[in-house]
Amino acid sequence: FGVDTTQNACHGSDSAESADRELGFFFGRNKPWPTTAHFQDCTLAIIKPHAVNSGLAGRIIDDILQEGFDITALEKFDMDRTTAEEFYEVYKGVVPEYSGMVDELTSGPGIAIEVRGENVVANFRDVAGPADPEVGRYLRPKALRSRYGVDKIKNAIHATDLPEDGKVEVDYFFQVLHNVRD
Repeated sequence: FGVDTTQNACHGSDSAESADRELGFFFGRNKPWPTTAHFQDCTLAIIKPHAVNSGLAGRIIDDILQEGFDITALEKFDMDRTTAEEFYEVYKGVVPEYSGMVDELTSGPGIAIEVRGENVVANFRDVAGPADPEVGRYLRPKALRSRYGVDKIKNAIHATDLPEDGKVEVDYFFQVLHNVRD
């Protein structure tokens, strides 16, 4: 795919030391650039660890873009139990799957995404589909959770529930947690 040594389509490190330095630059704790999140007219999507570990992240991201949404920030994360409990606190005592949801969010790498578009919270929830993929397969077979979810806990993707929470959840992942990690 490359054209010449400058436009060469991809990069490979020339030594272990270069690889360490480059990995630190792009994925390390001290990122030299701020987040690209806009923090307005947005909602949060999280590709859950089971979907990431199953190799579905690229397909889910592509589907989000194909639905006409803009992705303005994206970041891989590994979440500890305390942080996951804090994020899902609104569900504690409300949904019986709360503990399982926390376990899933802490089971491996996930991907947080700022999604933007018209009436984004409601429209993205529509594309995500019902929280239970089995219900979704019957009612909304083309929804993300219907296609990529396993069950109510491993349902592939988190989608913000309420319009007023879209920005709050994006703030949490791309400012609060971002600042804690730096």
